[in-house]
Amino acid sequence: MTNDHTAVPERVHPATATGERQALEQWLEFHRATLATKCAGLTDAQLRTVSVPPSELNLLGLVRHMAEAERGWFRKVFGGEETPWLYATDEDFDRSLHTTDDDGYEEAHATWQAEIAHARKLTEGRDLDDLAAGTHDRTGDLINLRWIYLHMIEEYARHNGHADLIRERVDGATGA
Repeated sequence: MTNDHTAVPERVHPATATGERQALEQWLEFHRATLATKCAGLTDAQLRTVSVPPSELNLLGLVRHMAEAERGWFRKVFGGEETPWLYATDEDFDRSLHTTDDDGYEEAHATWQAEIAHARKLTEGRDLDDLAAGTHDRTGDLINLRWIYLHMIEEYARHNGHADLIRERVDGATGA
């Protein structure tokens, strides 16, 4: 079964002469759309195709992982919300990346989009220098919104590189 998100999402290339806030938001939106583009038109089975054994990395896992990243950095750290992880468990913190035949794209995509919408709402009207309610989970350092945007751009860019290679393995599609 092909996922309901068969249309390739529109990716708007970031403006080349804009302010810092707009540039950060545009690059983050561009990378969010890039990951959705890499998943468009594939079946759940194709989305669970692993990159290269022994790696378990697949497109569905990347979508789930980015839903966790959106939740972690925007809800938990920036917003200070005490909310459970979406997929992580005490036994398997990286559960988002470890997909099974029971995991499907419809749920993962809807969850990811909900986390993105919540992140946009949390950051609307906020200054880049505003400090997060929480701190960095490993260092305990204070974090401002600018750092979170930059980190999320880096996180998406890194994983979109993985997504490029996985998509090519699945059906030969390259580029975009």
